[in-house]
Amino acid sequence: MANAVAEGAKAAGAEVTTFESSDFSADKVDEFDAIAFGCPAMGDEVLEEDEFEPMFSSCEAKLSGKKLGLFGSYGWGDGEWMHNWEDKCKEDGAVLVSDGVICQEEPDDDAVESCRALGKALA
Repeated sequence: MANAVAEGAKAAGAEVTTFESSDFSADKVDEFDAIAFGCPAMGDEVLEEDEFEPMFSSCEAKLSGKKLGLFGSYGWGDGEWMHNWEDKCKEDGAVLVSDGVICQEEPDDDAVESCRALGKALA
């Protein structure tokens, strides 16, 4: 999914840098005009708690006015974690460029194309 978001942004002319959540931190937020965050739902439809959620929480204070895109997959349920995540980003003042892109398990062709469209919207 992350690769497809990056492909879409590059196709729209953006310069793209990708990071694992363990390599990204709040001090990098200001370096980018737009950011896509991707995280699978874990457990009871929550963000991954060991690496991603602490990193994301540390970035929240810097998200006001920032263009964001969200994406991720889930194993069961209905994607409630994405709705909660979108609400949290809006409360932080982020500008979501589209609804979060979600898929159940592995992304199919439609999910990959939605990720590319997300990348284009961020560019």
